[in-house]
This record gives sequence, C-alpha cells and structure tokens, in this order.
Amino acid sequence: MEEDDISSVRAGGTAADRAERLSKVIRDLNYPTVKPRDSATLILIDRSESVPKVLLGRRHERHRFMPGKFVFPGGRIEPADGKMAFAAPLNKSHVDRLMRQVKRPSLAKAAAYALAAVRETHEETGIMLGVASDKSVAAPSESWEPFAKAGIVPDLSKIHFIARAITPPKRPLRFDSRFFAADVTAIAKREDGFVGPDKELVELVWMPITEASRLDMPGITAVALEELQDRIASDMSFDHPAPLYRMLHKKFVRVVL
Repeated sequence: MEEDDISSVRAGGTAADRAERLSKVIRDLNYPTVKPRDSATLILIDRSESVPKVLLGRRHERHRFMPGKFVFPGGRIEPADGKMAFAAPLNKSHVDRLMRQVKRPSLAKAAAYALAAVRETHEETGIMLGVASDKSVAAPSESWEPFAKAGIVPDLSKIHFIARAITPPKRPLRFDSRFFAADVTAIAKREDGFVGPDKELVELVWMPITEASRLDMPGITAVALEELQDRIASDMSFDHPAPLYRMLHKKFVRVVL
C-alpha cells in the first residue's frame, strides 16, 4: 500500500495495535474508487551488528507521489516479471501465504511478486540481488537486461514475505503491496549512478531498525518495520505468519495470512 498524504505512524504497542494506529491516519477518502494495482517492496537487512539496520531511500521532493518521504525500494508488477528465470524458488510457506485471498493463484504469480521487488530494488538503488549463473541469462524485458548482462539470476529462496497491505478505497492511487525482506548477503552486485538529485531516490540511508521509524515515512512503512522486527525475533523463521492490512468499514483490519 502506498499513500501520498499519509502521516507517520510511530512504532509502539503490540501487533494488535497496528491496524488501529493506521486507522487514525488522516486521509482524503473522496476520490472515485479504483482497482488497486499489484506492487512489491523490498526491505534489505544488515544483521552484522547487534542491532539490525535497514535500507531506506528518500523520494525526490518534486514527486507528486509521496514527495520527500523515506521508503523502501518498490513499485508495480510488470508483465515480464513472471517470465524472469530464478536460481531457486520461494519457500513454500511464503508461496502459500502470498496466494491467499488472491484471484487465480499460481506459483508463477507468487514468484512474479518477489521478482518485481528484486527488479525495482535494482532500478532504484543499483543493488542487484541474486547469484552468478554459469549459463546465459535471458532477459524477458528491457528492465531485466542488467541482470542478463551481469550473468546474475535472482535467488528467491533468500527472500521473505513480510506483509501485504491494500490502499483504502476512494484514494487517488491504490496499490495491493507485498512487502518482502532479504539479507545483505543476498546482494550479488552494486552499481553506482542510481541515486541522486535528479533520480527517484535522492539519498539512501542505513538505519538501525529500532530508530528508522523516526524518519518521515508513510504509516504503512513504519508498520512493515514492526512486522519485520517480529520476524527477526523469530530468527527469520519461514513459519512466522505474514499479515494483510486493509480497510473495512472505514477502519483498518489486520488479518494473519
């Protein structure tokens, strides 16, 4: 879920409080209802120190959508994402949860969500997640050509599904977003020139996860950080549940998938 006027929801309380805090965010719900677009977001985690750090980028002030906000790399699912090869599949538990409450569920659709998060991360930060391939890598679209040229294929087994969130009805833009996470050890290559004053993200920061919510970020970003903290506390267990946040009867609800 992505919002262009949502205020920060500060961390605190329990999982049961998160939906209630999101419900208190002030929104203009007077737009025609549009169908939410599928999107994916990736949280990179550095757990080399006692307090894990996460990577956030600050959006350009000139953007109409969430100007100046700190966010995780992410964007819309592209048709070619489901056609990109990968070294290893998503964990079955993640696939099962990703496909709950989804029309026409499939393994390919679950993989496409995670692959979109990997692609968007590279497009916005220059960070390429995956493993080197000893075979020629085919690019299903121009967006995937950097991976093909580098001989790198995504490794979905290293990616965790953290949460899903749907923008409320009657917002100008609506997204059905899947939040993923991956450790920095999944990084295969880093490229420069993707962040700067004329780019979508003007800066990248590594922030201790316990301090990150102090930044100016959308409410759902802060909530996703809390969900990630819960998973880290479970030692990134594949069996840890992932919630769905959505608005029903003008209030957010949190449903465990």
